[in-house]
Amino acid sequence: MPLVIDAAMTPLIRLNGADNVLIAREALSLGRQVQLGDTVVRIRAQVPAGHKIAARAIPRGEAIRKYDTVIGRAARDIEAGDHVHTHNIELIDFERDPGFGLDVRPVDYVPQAERASFMGIVRPDGRVATRNFIGILASVNCSSTVIKNIAGWFTPERLADYPNVDGVVAFAQTSGCGMSSPSEHFDVLRRTIAGYARHPNLAGVLIVGLGCERNQVSDLMSSQGLETDASMRTLVMQDSGGTRATIEAGIAAIQSMLPVANAIERRKVSASHLKIGLECGGSDGFSGITANPALGAAMDILVRHGGTAILSETPEIHGVEYMLTRRAVTPEVGQKLLDRLAWWERYTRGHNGQFNGVVGPGNQQGGLANIFEKSLGSAMKGGTTPLQAVYEYAEPIDESGFVFMDSPGYDPVAVTGQIASGANMICFTTGRGSMFGSKPAPTIKLASNTPMFTRLREDMDINCGLVIDGERSVQEMGQDIFEHILQAASGQRTKSELLGLGDHEFVPWHMGIVS
Repeated sequence: MPLVIDAAMTPLIRLNGADNVLIAREALSLGRQVQLGDTVVRIRAQVPAGHKIAARAIPRGEAIRKYDTVIGRAARDIEAGDHVHTHNIELIDFERDPGFGLDVRPVDYVPQAERASFMGIVRPDGRVATRNFIGILASVNCSSTVIKNIAGWFTPERLADYPNVDGVVAFAQTSGCGMSSPSEHFDVLRRTIAGYARHPNLAGVLIVGLGCERNQVSDLMSSQGLETDASMRTLVMQDSGGTRATIEAGIAAIQSMLPVANAIERRKVSASHLKIGLECGGSDGFSGITANPALGAAMDILVRHGGTAILSETPEIHGVEYMLTRRAVTPEVGQKLLDRLAWWERYTRGHNGQFNGVVGPGNQQGGLANIFEKSLGSAMKGGTTPLQAVYEYAEPIDESGFVFMDSPGYDPVAVTGQIASGANMICFTTGRGSMFGSKPAPTIKLASNTPMFTRLREDMDINCGLVIDGERSVQEMGQDIFEHILQAASGQRTKSELLGLGDHEFVPWHMGIVS
């Protein structure tokens, strides 16, 4: 699959010679005549930028190909120059050869002494952080108000004496009781909370429970191998005297952590310590041409330098999973990915979910016709290196290189799982303009097109629309992204951090019944 498009400023983009659709670089008006090689194509509809038009006549039933990948078939006869979208594409599913390992290529690793570096925070146990927060976690929704009040006490004025602390953040949640236990949902919740409690970007942690919930604090700690010490404290409201008394005790606990949390300094460390969660949201027709493949190019660089790239959003690889199974280092790794997709097929059966074909209104408005087309772009974020391992949601990631973590496509849920798995940075591509941020791992947002980047400059960090504009190749854009990651990992604030986002994006996956 090509990762460099023709930089010539023609109004139509051909992504692969075998494609029978073209991408509109700009909005095209009805009747406009566009030169395409030796022929002239007359545009037969008003076509928004990022949408597809037929490069030639496509008879009913013929496969629609983009990047030489089948994204559906013609629901009716389509004329050259027609707008090709949801009204004339139908989704077709078909058997795909997983081809385990067929596309595995050796990684040209950079020698240790020559690897890129950033200014990181090294914890006493050797874990490397990119930020320095103190976190407060609720075992149950019933203690969420308390933890928000504890965190709210630590205003910028009260933290002024601790300039090395990035903040005190409350990770409130809406579950922890009224749920089946034991259950997969229960295990996932505990695994997620524990992943945050262990996260290197948290210098100190306070876990607060109510006392009568199913997710008992003591059982949470023991089941997840967590132990209390000076930087890991717990409180139970029913044992602490109630709401006000627990808030006071929580404030005192955090105050005792602050001097130690502040006593850090950044130092030069290898980029091999970076674990990047890859996310996309509000995608458009340019996402799979600019931001996603450029991020994939950046991840190829990261992997060469010993780092870890975490692709997720399982419903958004549906239809192109063979692109990943062919890169699996073993058949077992590839099969684990297929097993997760089979689980999703069962999980979503009978529901009008994205896995079953229909993408969101914003995706459709941006030019994406169905889940296969969206998946085609989404999978590109993972680059081209071998797939080393497949993990369940919020499972600790212990392999370096390119890996996959199972998750929904819903952005806050997917990113929460990635952070719980150990991601210390998030890279988030968007074509429509998702306003997203995360703590304790910061988010870098990559815009797929220049008009959106310009319109939402306060929210977007990097303009990958430069690829469409002919100012950067995908590989050059990937290098720019990699360098930006190193700067952000060293402490440079991202746009979402400057806007204060991330306090409400802790959303563990709800996957069970509520009773």
